[in-house]
Amino acid sequence: MADGGFIFTIPDSHFPMALTPQDVSRIAHLARLELRGAEPTELLSQLNGFFSIVEQMSAVDTSGVEPLYTPLSAVQEVALRLREDVVTETNQRELNQRSAPAVEDGLFLVPKVIE
Repeated sequence: MADGGFIFTIPDSHFPMALTPQDVSRIAHLARLELRGAEPTELLSQLNGFFSIVEQMSAVDTSGVEPLYTPLSAVQEVALRLREDVVTETNQRELNQRSAPAVEDGLFLVPKVIE
């Protein structure tokens, strides 16, 4: 049983993702990392551990769970500090389009780039 009393199971249709030593070599090459000695083996273990955690998290049924504004809201009441969704600026379209090379009916005109 995992910490917190949850048992994680991976559905049959989900195949575990595990990297191979060749994958680590390729990732290191693409990232321009030089791995020496035991580093490739350690990195392989760390990356596969990360993917294992991701698989466990993906297997948890979250249907019906409301998203949190912040993780703190799971353990305490959090007041939202969002402003009201109201217009705070005046329409300055003409001023903003003054420097445009071509404008028509309040829209910027640009050259056609896709045939």
